[in-house]
Amino acid sequence: MVMGTRGIPHIPGGVETHCEHLYPRMIKGGEHSITVVCRSNYVTDKSLKEHHGIKLKNIYSPKSKSFEAIVHSTLAVFHAAFKRPDVLHIHAIGPNLVTGLARLLGLKVVMTHHGPDYKRMKWNGIAKFFLKTGELMGVRFSKKMIVISQEIKDHVSATYGRNDCVLIPNGVDKPITSDNTDYIESLDLVKSQYIFTLGRFVPEKGFDYLVRAYAASTISKKYKLVIAGDADHESEYSLHLKQLAKKNNVVLTGFIKGEKLYQLFSHAALFVIPSFYEGLPIALLEAMSYRLPILSSNIPANTQVNLPAGNYFEVGDEASLLNHLNNVDLTQNQRIDYDMRQYDWNLIADETLGVYKSIVKK
Repeated sequence: MVMGTRGIPHIPGGVETHCEHLYPRMIKGGEHSITVVCRSNYVTDKSLKEHHGIKLKNIYSPKSKSFEAIVHSTLAVFHAAFKRPDVLHIHAIGPNLVTGLARLLGLKVVMTHHGPDYKRMKWNGIAKFFLKTGELMGVRFSKKMIVISQEIKDHVSATYGRNDCVLIPNGVDKPITSDNTDYIESLDLVKSQYIFTLGRFVPEKGFDYLVRAYAASTISKKYKLVIAGDADHESEYSLHLKQLAKKNNVVLTGFIKGEKLYQLFSHAALFVIPSFYEGLPIALLEAMSYRLPILSSNIPANTQVNLPAGNYFEVGDEASLLNHLNNVDLTQNQRIDYDMRQYDWNLIADETLGVYKSIVKK
């Protein structure tokens, strides 16, 4: 049984994307049964009980940024205690606040640490306290612990002295390249003449300083900037970002998926990821799978994929990003072959299944 995600399928978010790609690959052959517990306020089709062989269980969660995770996680643990799965896999540090309770109820818990979320700018002091406590509870009480990056593994070792974490990164599917251009044309975009990025509209994604650097750059005279995504909960930041984008002729698509997203990746000239904080961004891996030229902030989560040194700019430094935008050469419509072998979802599924088997008696 899996909890800690908002749910699957087609629910935006890094953990959600991770789960949607991972679990269907773990039930091949019918040997295993997996149930993903979904937060009710994110599920649009409540009649959906299965997705690609994965069972779906909707459990109540309030429409509150501060309380949805803890309320839902507590209810989910009691549901798991009733169902008695062989393994309870809890994703992200916030939901792991209930790991101690799960162990008291006799459940075998695997934790995946997707990153220290208390570093996100959107959280206040109380929320940061609960997130840090969730991290502590997960690290202390989970029987096995998975981390998605070396940075997180080092953090857990240095902070808590736990050295048995299993490093299993995020993955990425083989790209679905689209030759169609009807969607990008509907956005008044021209093939190979736009810069692309995507993510939630929260401060740590850095989209505001990207827009400002883009507006000041010479590249803006020929290439448009496209940002796919939106806010889960409308905020002062997201409203400001939308106003800033409109003022500077930046294209906002909202949350998109499928063919629309394939077209944007397939025909982009450049991908930019300006984040202040990430675990291991799937958006970056997707851009690499599409062989796009990339400019990235130099946070450890982004530098671990080993782009050429000249592709990184100083995180949060508008002048550094502006300099890179002014000097990037997009005239050749270049495509780059990155080494993607370790980000194969099938390999990741096998490694995760190995962690499960290590704590389940035959």
